Amino acid sequence: MQNLENKTALITGGSKGIGFGIAAALMAQGMNVAITSRSQKGADEAAAELNKSGKGKALGIKADVRNFESQQKAVDTVLKKWGTLDLFVANAGVGFFASIEDMTLDQWHETIDTNLTGVFYSLKAGLDGLKASKGYFISISSLAGTNFFVNGSAYNASKFGVTGFTQAAMLDLRQHGIRATTIMPGSVATYFNNHKPNETDAWKIQIEDIGQMVVDLMQMNPRTLLSKIEVRPSMPA
Repeated sequence: MQNLENKTALITGGSKGIGFGIAAALMAQGMNVAITSRSQKGADEAAAELNKSGKGKALGIKADVRNFESQQKAVDTVLKKWGTLDLFVANAGVGFFASIEDMTLDQWHETIDTNLTGVFYSLKAGLDGLKASKGYFISISSLAGTNFFVNGSAYNASKFGVTGFTQAAMLDLRQHGIRATTIMPGSVATYFNNHKPNETDAWKIQIEDIGQMVVDLMQMNPRTLLSKIEVRPSMPA
């Protein structure tokens, strides 16, 4: 089992939801974690909350995955502060759900630019750091990345893309000693799509469950790679 203490992670969209859950789980193992948000206030507040309990340290960074220079700046900030990038989690995502008749051009572009191009920008920006550490790249896709549904044209396209991109990138990156995995959750109790988690979400996957999964991946012997993981509630409502 790999010791994670003092290793460093960068998580996009880490101020709440799945990203926050992953950050908390990694910090409990002694990792230092930078979380990004489009809002500096949101990133700082989440980092302050994480720093109350984790053994590692948390840092909030304002960054927008739709902008490559913003992603590069976030990576540079992590490397300057901690000197290494051992894990990059491309988690930031949005969702607009409407028929193709009603989907606006702006909604389409925001979905693709955030959910798909943002994952490419994240990996591209972090590549040199991950090469140096022989680190890990994890993208958060979705079961919507293999199962299409009504009113899901933009979201399905983005998540099918993330799944395919990460699997192809995994083959490219192995030669550098970098592992890559895409995690494809079903229903998770998060703030996604303006939902507020509550007691009726008890049947759903919880953010700490995804966090534990990332810890397990990081602790696995580097000779073995779980490259694609589908995860769903065991007892759906």
